[in-house]
Amino acid sequence: MWNAARTKAGLRLAVQRLRMLQEKKTSLAKSARRDIATLLERHKLETARVKTENIINEDIYVELLELLELYCELLLARFGLLDMNTREPDPGVKEGVCAVIFAAQRTELKELHVLREMLMQKYGREFSVCAVENREGCVPERVVRRVAVSTPGQELVDGYLKEIAAAYKIGLGELGGGEEEGAASGAGAAAEPGEESGETEPPKDEVDELTRRFEALKKQR
Repeated sequence: MWNAARTKAGLRLAVQRLRMLQEKKTSLAKSARRDIATLLERHKLETARVKTENIINEDIYVELLELLELYCELLLARFGLLDMNTREPDPGVKEGVCAVIFAAQRTELKELHVLREMLMQKYGREFSVCAVENREGCVPERVVRRVAVSTPGQELVDGYLKEIAAAYKIGLGELGGGEEEGAASGAGAAAEPGEESGETEPPKDEVDELTRRFEALKKQR
């Protein structure tokens, strides 16, 4: 049964939780980049590549969270259209409704799952199936791209590695060689990424610049 007050409260809660999760993921990503810089210093290129793939996937996931936050804000701003007694959403909110129904289940946020169920109950099974299956391209393409599971391409991974190396002032040289696991077996090589090491934390403005460069790289994806 559609409950307007409950849905509006659910949208507000979803926005709050989406922001919190984005902040958490962003903080973890910064730590992961420091770990990758340590690996690059020790010439463990293949291990750094694997970890970089994970960072890229996490960055794309954060982008999905940002989009879902945007659409939840949109639904709140246009709640009058959402609350109309129709079996199909008004064009002013249809994109947001489809995005939430399609992508909410790809996140770990139970608040989004609950909101998704509310929207599916309001608009019925037929419309919900269309949104879940993205029939007629009803789901925004930018959401679909960030939900798709794929392995990041080598060019994108190399781009990330180069930007991390530049931010931490590490001489990377040519990419593509095998991992030199044994090369760092001397003093200090036993430390794991994240442990105390000699790397220098880049200034905050360099971290911000690195983030902007990552965004440019992902647009080439």
